[in-house]
Amino acid sequence: MEEKDLKISIAHLYPKLLNLYGDMGNIITLKRRCEWRGIQVKIDRINSGNAIDEHDLYFIGGGQDKQQQDVADELFRNKDFLLQERDRGAVFLGICGGYQLFGHYYQLFDGNKLNGIGLMDAYTVAGKKRYIGNVTVKTDFLTPRDLVGFENHSGLTYLEGETQPIGKVVVGNGNNGSDGFEGARFKNVFGTYLHGSLLPKNPHFADYLIELALEKRYCKIIKLSKLDDDLEFMTHDSLVGKAY
Repeated sequence: MEEKDLKISIAHLYPKLLNLYGDMGNIITLKRRCEWRGIQVKIDRINSGNAIDEHDLYFIGGGQDKQQQDVADELFRNKDFLLQERDRGAVFLGICGGYQLFGHYYQLFDGNKLNGIGLMDAYTVAGKKRYIGNVTVKTDFLTPRDLVGFENHSGLTYLEGETQPIGKVVVGNGNNGSDGFEGARFKNVFGTYLHGSLLPKNPHFADYLIELALEKRYCKIIKLSKLDDDLEFMTHDSLVGKAY
């Protein structure tokens, strides 16, 4: 099947509430990298009160606690459907606040909990220290192996069960500043604290997500053609191992 015959659908969840630190750039990157190959891409922006229907890839960004509360309530109403989508192979990417809501809960300073939807076996508690700065992560599933980004969070996320980290922290603090890991992955669900935005600086990760989404839609492995990513990887390489 030629790339011009391929299609992909992306749901951008609650962009009016969760869109900090350039998170919109992740959607733009996915869209452009599909279009440059001739892949037809449809993006639906799902805001409060909108129904969520079936897509190949779901993206959610980060936000403040008040916005997270509003989104937590919306997501929880759609929990059963989104769990079914996960188990059908749909791809999920959550950044910061969205990542936290992919777990079981986020416990605030006052002891109250924002309900997550349990796409992955993880939980988050509010910490006293804010982690801010560049991050480099070494993965075991991408080529090249490094991911780069920018963290700005005080939530401390802990992984349990079959949920694995995206990678090992080389620079930065990662999930909780103590265990040496950043992000989480389970099935085709990915969560991370990396803003900045993430995918323009890591085109290999963007393509990995697109390939997984195409595999979900067409039930077979589809390898994307190569793009001229010299500029993108110059940016990526300049940030590998760079502290802020």
